[in-house]
Amino acid sequence: MSNKNIYIAGPCVIESQELLNTVAEELVRLNKKYGIDIIFKASFDKANRTSLKSFRGPGITEGLAMLQEIKNKYGLRLLTDIHESNQAEAVGKVVDVIQIPAFLCRQTDLLVAAAKTGKIVNIKKAQFLSGRDMKYPVEKCVDSGAKEVWLTERGNSFGYNNLVVDFRNIPDMQEFSETVIMDCTHSVQRPSAGNGKTVGDRKFVPSMALAAKAFGANGYFFEVHPIPDQGLSDAANMLELTKLDNLIGQLQ
Repeated sequence: MSNKNIYIAGPCVIESQELLNTVAEELVRLNKKYGIDIIFKASFDKANRTSLKSFRGPGITEGLAMLQEIKNKYGLRLLTDIHESNQAEAVGKVVDVIQIPAFLCRQTDLLVAAAKTGKIVNIKKAQFLSGRDMKYPVEKCVDSGAKEVWLTERGNSFGYNNLVVDFRNIPDMQEFSETVIMDCTHSVQRPSAGNGKTVGDRKFVPSMALAAKAFGANGYFFEVHPIPDQGLSDAANMLELTKLDNLIGQLQ
């Protein structure tokens, strides 16, 4: 494993090819500036939206084609998430990292399918589990052939409509995964607190990242958008794209 920080950044959901291109261009610039290798992330389907009326994305076929365009045009590594085991094979042909959503991190068939692709598997820690509990999802992937498994901290449920981060989870999870990433944007969510949608407070994103650095995180996950308040998913907690440069500078 490299001693360099891992950075994952991109919009919450694929809204348009234009949005993906705008974000990708900035990530390429930051890669050159800092000598890093930011992984581009975006979801083709937000299958766990609060409301049936919420935007979910273009779907797997169109979404993967749009992500492939980013790889071809900008040379960026890719990450996206899967919600069903039958998505793993197709996704594994396009992306470099397959992400398992937090609510699904105990789903055996999903973990096994992701592991069998041979891609890196990034498992988000569930909001209802401790860091130490994540030993077992890791074991499921390793026993199914995964060569590299990452874990991501994203906060724990704290009563209704709120999350709290126990940063001790980072060193706890590093006992069985060499790579533990801090999700700095989902951790500031207020789940389902916005009358049919999840809200949050992006002003805390930099503090989440710096606190995670103090606890020895290996990487950082940011959802970013040129105009977050116009985003079609997780608008309230996405970071302004223009602020990513300064934040990465503080984390280097």
